[in-house]
Amino acid sequence: MKRIAVSQRVDAWPERGEVRDALDQRLAEFVAAAGGLAIPVPNTLVTSGTLPAWLAAIAPEAIVLSGGNDIGQQPARDRTESLLLEHAQGLGLPALGICRGMQMMGWQAGTALKPVDGHVGSRHRISGLITNEVNSFHQFALAGCPAGFEVLARTEDGVIEAIRHRTLPWEAWMWHPEREPEFCAEDIRRLTALLARGPSLPAPSGIC
Repeated sequence: MKRIAVSQRVDAWPERGEVRDALDQRLAEFVAAAGGLAIPVPNTLVTSGTLPAWLAAIAPEAIVLSGGNDIGQQPARDRTESLLLEHAQGLGLPALGICRGMQMMGWQAGTALKPVDGHVGSRHRISGLITNEVNSFHQFALAGCPAGFEVLARTEDGVIEAIRHRTLPWEAWMWHPEREPEFCAEDIRRLTALLARGPSLPAPSGIC
């Protein structure tokens, strides 16, 4: 199994005096279905300055940016994911962004986010190089196609739902594959292709 560093959401429990890193068990199961071993990344590593040493010790073979928390809500998580992307870029590692993770990829590339309506707790048909019906749990979306990426799918109301980097083995989806009652075989196939360090589909002509 390939070692996959997976970012974690931050949940505050003031009544218990706790701030917790959290990872949905179903996401670890989804990563395993594609042949990966999910290794949660503690957000405290970035505040202690030890994230580079942790990455050197773990030597992840790919990165997954998970969902949860809007960008700006948890600065330590924002910085953690930014450094994870820098690490993946420097080594050419595969990376998958899920929901917020896709927003983070776009934000890192200089693309703004925009609020959207009707995308929380709903389902959408998407079309493009990926055609499917997907879940939706986000209040913000990419305002445009990030530099260096191409659009793989949009919703019927034009919101960008999936992107792929033109040169790096990076892909991102606005839906949560781990929240489906049964994992979608196509989602597993796409992640498996990323973990193999390259998409199995032909390069698109560009539909941004």
